[in-house]
This record gives sequence, C-alpha cells and structure tokens, in this order.
Amino acid sequence: MNPNCARCGKIVYPTEKVNCLDKFWHKSCFHCETCKMTLNMKNYKGYEKKPYCNAHYPKQSFTMVADTPENLRLKQQSELQSQIRYKEEFEKNKGKGFSVVADTPELQRIKKTQDQISNIKYHEEFERSRMGPSPSEGSEPERRNSPESGGYRRAEQLPGHHGPPPASVYQQQQPPSQSYGYKEPAAPASSQRNAPPGGGKRFRAVYDYTAADEDEVSFQDGDTIINVQQIDDGWMYGTVERTGDTGMLPANYVEAI
Repeated sequence: MNPNCARCGKIVYPTEKVNCLDKFWHKSCFHCETCKMTLNMKNYKGYEKKPYCNAHYPKQSFTMVADTPENLRLKQQSELQSQIRYKEEFEKNKGKGFSVVADTPELQRIKKTQDQISNIKYHEEFERSRMGPSPSEGSEPERRNSPESGGYRRAEQLPGHHGPPPASVYQQQQPPSQSYGYKEPAAPASSQRNAPPGGGKRFRAVYDYTAADEDEVSFQDGDTIINVQQIDDGWMYGTVERTGDTGMLPANYVEAI
C-alpha cells in the first residue's frame, strides 16, 4: 500500500517518493517551508520535521526574561543571602589577622634567595667590622714611633748603624709582654692588619677570579692561597702567596693542597 504525501496528502508512488524527516513526500512537494524552493537530500535542513533551505533555516535565539515582581523578589533574596555569607566569613576571619599561604616551590625559592642575601650582607658587615681599625690599633704605631717610647726607630738612627737593629736592642727597649720583629717598609699596613693567624690550610686556585668588592682578593689559576679559614659553605678567608693580598675568596674556585 502506498503512503500519502506529508504536504499535499495524495498518494505517493515509488517512482516519485522521497523518504525524509520520518515522512513521505512527492519530489515536487519536498520544498522549503518559507521560499518554496525545491530541495533534495543534499541541500535540505530539517527543523521540527519540516524541510528548510540554508537561507531560511530558523535560528535559535535566547529568550528575554521579564523583570516581573517575582523575579525581582528572587534576585533581591539572592543578594541578601550573598551578603549574609560574606559577613559570616568576614567575622570568622576577623580576629586572625593573617591569611594562609601555600608553601609552593616558587615561594620556597624566593625564601632561599632572601636567606642567601641576608647571609651575604651579614658577612660583609662582619668583615668590615673585623678589618676596621680600632682605637688601640690607631694609637699603637704613634706610641711606638714617638720619641718618648723606646721604639726601634730610635735604634735605626744610632750612629754607624745600617740595616735592622740587633736583637739585643729589641730585647732592651720593648716591654716584656710584647715583641716586635722587623717589618719591610713597603708592606701595606692594611695587609699586616688583615692577615689571619698562621697555621691555616693551603689551597691552590683552579680558576682565575677578579675581586668584586673591596674585602675580596683577586688571583690567577695556579696561585697558592695560604692561611685559609672557612667562613661558610661558599666563602673562605685567606692570603694570596704571590701578591700578599688578604681577603675573602669563593670556595668553589680553589682546591685543597
């Protein structure tokens, strides 16, 4: 039995039948609902089981919601609930005075960097206070060089005497509790004051290094560093044997002998 056409209601024979959108159509009846353009199985678009062309296919649009009294009441109620929750959270965290910060890898890196900067500044202040002249050190050379004191300069000016004074002169003129040996006039006073006590370790430089601050020393590859004292994991304090300069140096630029 042949079905009826969904458009005209007449019988559709197999030679002119189009089966689409769960309905049967004549080929001439299968056209756009708006412009009546004849369609086929390749160019039609279905909407609510009705055929449309591409130009007149219905477009879905959002519906506008009217500001009815009921909707306005619901909107105001939602705002009040939001304010109530905000006040509850505010009162709950009011007495704490701090917020919890997650310990992320980035924050850990920043904290470690700040600690390193603090350690560097601490060592700089420590070395400046250590290397600065004290009142006792400033008055000691004047006391030794004054005419009233029995210093070795008086012994150098003795008639007929050339070179360093004999050891007997030192023993007679220096106080019993102190002993001053002969010092080269060309040696800088800062190097003598900053030289660390003897008995330190000896290291050899494996790289060239140029001092970046006034309390550091420069050296070349192969130089010997004597009287080395460990300050921390990254810095040492010692004297370059080739130049006689004393100061701080990086620990990863030298190796133990």
